[in-house]
Amino acid sequence: MKKTLNLVLAAVTTMGLTFSAQADDYITLASTTSTQNSGLFDSILPKFVEATGIEVRVVAVGTGQAFELARRGDADSLLVHDTAGEKRFVENGFATERADVMYNDFVLIGPKDDPANIRNAESAAEAFSAIAEAEAPFASRGDDSGTNRAELRLWENAGVEPVGSWYRELGSGMGPTLNTAAGMDAYVMSDRATWVAFENRQNLELLFSGDKVLFNQYGSLLLSEEKHPHLKHDLAAQWHNWLLSEEGQQAIADFKVDGQQLFFPNAQ
Repeated sequence: MKKTLNLVLAAVTTMGLTFSAQADDYITLASTTSTQNSGLFDSILPKFVEATGIEVRVVAVGTGQAFELARRGDADSLLVHDTAGEKRFVENGFATERADVMYNDFVLIGPKDDPANIRNAESAAEAFSAIAEAEAPFASRGDDSGTNRAELRLWENAGVEPVGSWYRELGSGMGPTLNTAAGMDAYVMSDRATWVAFENRQNLELLFSGDKVLFNQYGSLLLSEEKHPHLKHDLAAQWHNWLLSEEGQQAIADFKVDGQQLFFPNAQ
């Protein structure tokens, strides 16, 4: 009886260790709302889990918030879209490596009747200037996201300081911002992936795209083991390397919504 009990206890202990190991086989990824809202992660994460057995738990926030999570050591990995900010993050010692993973573009959305006539603009700067001149309602994320940072650079490029009742800073993610823009017939800048996946368009249309300044690059960062030795650096490195691998790049390319490819792999 004692021998049987010992065998049972040994089996339970082994099972507990197995479950404990399985429970630890995950990383926390701080990433953007665009990668989440578009459905990209729903498409590619199962492929990564199948290849490695590692679960990825995504915290989808604006890029500025994602940087802060990583800076505090509250995320194991980082996938965002602010190349200048990412390079500063490495320079400041919070990450040891940054790599291009994929890209798409930003687009300007607005009401069908297009009161600022940005549909005929020849550049993004001209489109932004026209919106300001018309004082047409513009919904800004206002959340220090990668999209918000890019939008503010574009206003600056246009020589415009966006102030006044026409300019609404919402402090919200891309999906909620598009919903607000739809409700108020406002112009808004979005990443293309979230726009394509967005269903509550109401009177909104894609009015302007194609300027090279609307290029939208995404990067993956390996966080500093020196700054945060408690993080799951080995597992995070497997995620980072998989994104850059042929398999990961193909998974990104294969993701489509309504037959349209939303992200284009460009790992160097």
